[in-house]
This record gives sequence, structure tokens and C-alpha cells, in this order.
Amino acid sequence: MLPIWDWTIIILIPVFILSLIAQITVKSTFEKYSRKKSSLGENGASFARRILDSNGLFDVQVEHVRGMLSDHYDPSNKVLRLSDSTYNSYSVAALGVVAHEAGHAVQHEKGYKPLVLRNLAVPMANFGSNLSWLIFIVGLFMSSSVLLNAGIFLFSFVVLFTLITLPVEFDASHRAIKMLPGMGMMTDEVTDVKKVLSAAALTYVASAFTAIAQLLRMLLIAGRRD
Repeated sequence: MLPIWDWTIIILIPVFILSLIAQITVKSTFEKYSRKKSSLGENGASFARRILDSNGLFDVQVEHVRGMLSDHYDPSNKVLRLSDSTYNSYSVAALGVVAHEAGHAVQHEKGYKPLVLRNLAVPMANFGSNLSWLIFIVGLFMSSSVLLNAGIFLFSFVVLFTLITLPVEFDASHRAIKMLPGMGMMTDEVTDVKKVLSAAALTYVASAFTAIAQLLRMLLIAGRRD
């Protein structure tokens, strides 16, 4: 039996380094601009409400959720959830993140196709993430090509999800940057927000490369069973 920890794990080293760099970059960039108070003089919750209302999204609620940068838009309940890092913060970094998440709400309202596809892919991506490797490893123990292929097939949905996520996140940031001047944010602050959102985008790129590397590793392991 080919062990799951064989030489193919080397494939994961570059993406592990990329993921580490992405995490450090987003953390340091957010912390840097969290120390800069926005000239708008309003916190994340207030800013979110103003952006949503300016886009006619009066039915989207703004809620507080625990965690560090756990901000997200929930399309099923039409709720924009802001974390401890942004909800009561007046910083440029926090307002930039808020604008990005509001960008997802605008995407949802306008039926942005990549977002629709990502939402459709969520169930299979979650299923694949939870069970693909388990099925794959069982396939190794049982020398079952059927189970190996099933694991690879399920994990392919995880890869697909990460790839679809890229245009969704890039577009949300693009929408945020376009909205900020109209919301009264100064040019230098918009430039700072671009840096924060660019750093955050690196984490999604790293996730996509990690998923692709994982899939490649599965294919190599399965190929050596033939």
C-alpha cells in the first residue's frame, strides 16, 4: 500500500509557504491600517448601513458576529455580519473590509453570475471537503480504484469552489473601491483600503493553489496504484 505521507507531500510545501505569507501579510496590513482612523468619523456598523441604503438594499440587515475578521455576507438570510474587528471600529482598514462585504450584498442583488455559481457549489464543496480524503484513504487501504476515483471526484468540487471564489472576491473588492469615494472617503484612505483588500485577496489565491496542489497529489498517488 502506498502511504499517504510519501514523497508527494513535497507538492504541498510551496503552497504552505504561500499560505503562510498570505496570512502574515493580511494580518500585518490590517493591523497597520487599523491604527489609522478614517476621516468619515463612523464605525463599521454605521458605514455598512449607509452603503447598503445607498444601493437600495434596505432589507439587508447588519449584525455583529464574534471573531477576528469573520465578516461575511449571508445571502440566504440577507444579513451582513461584521466581526469584532470591524463592527465598532472607526479605522480605514475596518471600513474597507465592510465595503468589501457590502460589495457581496450588491452582487447578490444584481444576480452576479459567479456568485450564483459559488452559492450553488457550496453544498458539494462542503461535502467534498469533509469526505473526499476519508474516502480516498479508505480506497488506499482497500486498494479500490472506485473509492480512489470517488475521493478525487469529490475533492474536485473543492477546487472548483476555490476557483469560482476568486472572481467573486476580486469583484467585491472592485465594487468597494468604486463606492468609497462616493461615500465620502478621502483619496489617500481609498489607497490604503486597496492595500488592505489586496492583501486579503492573496489569501484566496493561496487557498486556490492549495486546493489544486492537494488534487494533484491525489492524482499522483492514485496513478501510482495503477
